[in-house]
Formats: sequence, structure tokens, C-alpha cells
Amino acid sequence: MSFNVARFLPQTASAQPDDCALKIPQGWQGESIRYRSLSFEELESLSNRCAQSLRQRGVQPGTRVQLAVRPGLELILITFALFKLGAVPVVIDPGMGMKNFLTCVKRTRPEVLVGIPMAIWLSRIFWTSFKGIKSRISVGSGFENSLDRLADESILVPAQEDDLAAILFTSGSTGAPKGVLYEHGMFDAQVRLIGETYNISRGEVDLPMLPIFALFNPAFGMTTVVPEMNPSRPATVDPKNIVQAILQNEVTNSFGSPVLWSKICRYCQDRSIQLPSIKRVLMAGAPVPTGLIKDFKTVIVNGEIHTPYGATESLPVSSISGKRILEETMGKTNQGAGTCVGFPVSGMNVRIIRISNSPIPGLSDAEELPAGEIGEIIVKGPVVTKGYDRLDEATAKAKIFDGNAVWHRMGDTGYRDEAGNLWFCGRMAERVLTKRGVLFTDPIEAMFNQQEGVFRSALIGLGDAPQQTPAIVIEPCVDHWPNNKEIETAWAKQLLDSIPSDSAAAQIKQLFFHKAFPVDVRHNAKIHRLTLAKEFGGSCSKYSRTGILPVYPSEK
Repeated sequence: MSFNVARFLPQTASAQPDDCALKIPQGWQGESIRYRSLSFEELESLSNRCAQSLRQRGVQPGTRVQLAVRPGLELILITFALFKLGAVPVVIDPGMGMKNFLTCVKRTRPEVLVGIPMAIWLSRIFWTSFKGIKSRISVGSGFENSLDRLADESILVPAQEDDLAAILFTSGSTGAPKGVLYEHGMFDAQVRLIGETYNISRGEVDLPMLPIFALFNPAFGMTTVVPEMNPSRPATVDPKNIVQAILQNEVTNSFGSPVLWSKICRYCQDRSIQLPSIKRVLMAGAPVPTGLIKDFKTVIVNGEIHTPYGATESLPVSSISGKRILEETMGKTNQGAGTCVGFPVSGMNVRIIRISNSPIPGLSDAEELPAGEIGEIIVKGPVVTKGYDRLDEATAKAKIFDGNAVWHRMGDTGYRDEAGNLWFCGRMAERVLTKRGVLFTDPIEAMFNQQEGVFRSALIGLGDAPQQTPAIVIEPCVDHWPNNKEIETAWAKQLLDSIPSDSAAAQIKQLFFHKAFPVDVRHNAKIHRLTLAKEFGGSCSKYSRTGILPVYPSEK
């Protein structure tokens, strides 16, 4: 059996040749979005021609190909063509910043660059990062037309389960982005687990607000509707575009970060809009506020919300429905128990071990913790990747070997309850080490996030561990920013006084306000708490329970 992940496209093209595979927005016409549509048969034919073209330009099995194309038809078409050739697409988030991007390219050493003209131009200017490039292939306005002269010849290089399929980069929310080595067997397992976990049916319509997720849809026989949004700045999306796309195309499935869904939810509630075609919404990238789940249930009246847990290195790990959250776990979360991320999905093994900042060579070197005790989350299963590209030290820190199996250290803290649920308590790197003990971000922040007017909060540690001083930073809702000192002082006091005196959060004596948290590029949801700690670490005054006034970034 060939495990080449590209095989799903010709299979679906044979079973559903005339069904719509892809809808690409072409602007608005009146109150509707105009689309260009491609059937599965047309997408298969185009990808075959694209594979031929790339092969003629020197792309062979194992060739590393840096992709720098726009999401939509070009990304999907070229990625499938590369998979068919057995080549290795290298996918780096465009919004991570030029310095990080060039560092990632230099380390990965791609041999071929396939990109828009701007990317080709930049590769020549920053040639030291692109020294390994042997061929540059421009994807301009005439790229698709150039494929017309090529015959529709089926191409599908066989791939073994452990053959390298792609290099996908982490978001870099708590460190430098790292290239994750994906094998064809891992993609195959992801397709199986996602399909089983969410009961996806052929003929459904998906609107993926993370472009890479569109690559799974041919395996499910699902139509992909390309959203109108800037993937390098997802939080700037106009919710009108997303809502119209869902209504117009009767979208049944969609993936996006909590920040995106929060904007969409507010837009719908303000206009009394419901989205009846939606069967499921997947919210991931950061803990999902329980208030958002409750509010959005009134918008997707026939659907369910799911919050999968995972990482670039292992996805999915577990999942929980919005119904379970509202009926079973919300109260505990609001009281500081952490965020429940459900039971592990089929085939995934999850353990909690004692937190360590050192490499753990083998499983016997790790101390497993009992139910209810917070520790480090490690996972094993068919979607767990085995290492990072050309980063041996990072691989050694992130992986634990167990015979022929590999456990991934998620970099997250959490615990299992007596029923086997997994609870998330925050990133290891962001826990606050005080002289009174350890504070974990997620349980503390949940107690502030439920307060009126708070959009989100961030626990930070001031000073050096293990003698850090805990503080909370509040990002108010847009319409709730205090406009004078009297209101600022009163609200800050109210927020601190709202925390029960017997909770861990009662240690917090200092509070800051911030208009817009620094967040990750991919989801615009993972808060850069370490950046906030540096920003506020030099402040000499802030609101505290003793009544000192708050300091804002603009006033420092």
C-alpha cells in the first residue's frame, strides 16, 4: 500500500468527478460573493499538469520545495502536485516576521522556491538565506495558463509510511519557530482520526480559516470554500465576508481560532443572524472562553462546537464538545480548575509527568503523576511527529523514546481527572514561579476572563524565578476601555476584589491594562505572556490592592 497523502485526490475525483472541490472568491457582485468553482475531476487534472511542470523544472522525490504562494487555488494545487511527485513542501507562516522567516529558510535549505514574484525577488536580495536554491519558479498571473499545454498524465509516486512528506513550522508563540518533520503515515493517520472523531460525511462544505486544513478535504470528499481573509493577519478578517460565505455556500464545517469566532459571533448577534447550515465548528489555537461557546450556540442553532487539543507536532490529541463544556466542565473552569480538553481521541495515549526543564531520554526517566496532580503533558500515537528539522537539541528536549515509540512533550501543563478527562493549565514556559509556589496561567486567567468587560487576561511573572511577583494584565473589550482615572481605579479594584480570598489567584496584588495583547501570527489567539512580562517588568507603579493607580504602556 502507498501512503502518499496525495492519493485521496484521484480517489475522490474518480468517485465524485463532478462534485465541487474548490470555490475561490472573485470579489463581490451586489450582496453576494462571486466564486470560481472547480470540480474534483478538474482539480485532479490541474494538479497532474502542475506536477508535470514542476518535474520538468527539476523537482524530484525528496526535493525540498519552499512554498511562498497565496492561499487558495495555488497553494492547494501546488501542494498536491508536490505530494504526487514525492517532493517535500516547506510551509512557513508568512506573518512570522522577516527575520524569523529567513532564519527558517536558511536552516531548512530548500532546493527549489515556488512563489509569487515578490518572493522570487526577495530570495535574490536575501540570497544568503536562499543559498541552496537551484531553481526558482514564479507563480504569477499566467501560471495556470502555462499548464494548458501539458497533457493530463496521472502522476503518483509511491510513498512509504515513514517517508518525509512535508516540513510545517510551529507558530513560535513561546520560542523560535521550528520545522516539524511530517511523514506520509502521519498525514494518513490525521485524516483517519479527524474523520472518525467528527463524523465528517462526503458532500459536506468546509470553510477553513487555517489554509493548511484545506489539504485534508479531498480525503473527505468535502468542498473547500476559500475564505476572504489575510492569512498573515487573521484577526483583521471582516466577519461580513465569513458570514456571507457560510450562508451563500451552506457551509457545514469550519475551523478557526477563538478570536476569529468571537468576532463572527458578535457580528451575528448584533444583526440577529443565525447560521443554520453549520454542523460543526472547530475552535482551536488557544483555550476557548466558555462565554464564547455559550453565545455561539445561539448562532449555530443546528450545529455543535468542538474544541480539539493538539499542536503542530501532534494533532489531534483530544477533543470535547461545547455541549459537554456547558453541561459538565464550565463551572469548574470558572472556579480555576483549568480548561477541560476532553478525552484522548482513538489511538492517542496521554500521560502526565513531573515537570522538568531538562531532556528526558527514555520513558523510564519520567515520573508519572497520579490523577488530579498538575504536571507536564506528554502524548504518544500515530500522529506524533518524531523530530524537528536540523534541530537535534530541540528534538532531544521535546521527545521521549519508549522502545520504537516516541512520546512528544507538549510543552503544556495539565492533569487527568478520575474519569480520564485531560485538563489544560497553560504553557510550561509561562508558569509563574513565586516564593509561595507555582501559578499556572489558564486557571488564574479564567477567573478574570469571566468578569464583565474583560476580553482576555494574561498572568505574568515580574522578576526572576523562583522569586517572581505575579501580576495580571487585562485587555478590556473594545467598548469597555476606561476613559478616565476614576473609572480605571474603580474597575481595577473591582477586578481584584472579585477573586475569592481562598483561591491561588488571590496572591495577585498587581494589575495592568493593555489595549491589544501581542499574540501569535497563526491564530491571533496565543498570548505572548513573556513579551508582556518584559513590557511591564520595568514599571514602578501599577494598580494594587493598596490603591496605586494603573500604568499603561503608552504612559511608561
